[in-house]
Amino acid sequence: MRFNKTYYLKNGDEIVIRNAETSDAKELLDEFLLTHEETDYLLSYTDENSFSVQDEADFIQESIDSDRDLQLVAIYNGKLVGSAGVESTGKQYKLKHRANFGISILKEYWGLGIGTILTKVCIDCAKAAGYLQLELEVVSDNDKAYLLYKKLGFIEMGRNPLGFNSRISGFQELIAMRMELNK
Repeated sequence: MRFNKTYYLKNGDEIVIRNAETSDAKELLDEFLLTHEETDYLLSYTDENSFSVQDEADFIQESIDSDRDLQLVAIYNGKLVGSAGVESTGKQYKLKHRANFGISILKEYWGLGIGTILTKVCIDCAKAAGYLQLELEVVSDNDKAYLLYKKLGFIEMGRNPLGFNSRISGFQELIAMRMELNK
């Protein structure tokens, strides 16, 4: 699925949301590592990453080749400042109607509306790809993300009080959320 569109942020500046390209691999990997250092709300720690630039390029190419999965980047003033993706929950018939959603934004660019734009684009692209349900997990303490997802129509499926075991704060409750896309 191809996507490339310019949006306006809260501050009036333009941001481009487009498909990741293999040429973005190094910058996307750098963004991944930095965002995972800047917040304790993401799945892994920087030292747990074993991806090389080539691995990242291969992952991007898989999303380019897919007619349903998507890897997006947010480009602000020529810099990759965020990313988001939609990925099938599974290829099996019983799962192929479901997709998972993930997002990360460099902390320096929080509060500009990039998360809202990326989330809306992922919702629209998941619908266009034929998914019927979009799913995510969010740390319950991540109030801004949780409220954004609720505002955009995600509903809670359940909570896992031992969802993440943070090196910083101990156990973090995860909230599983979903959005039905055929409504």
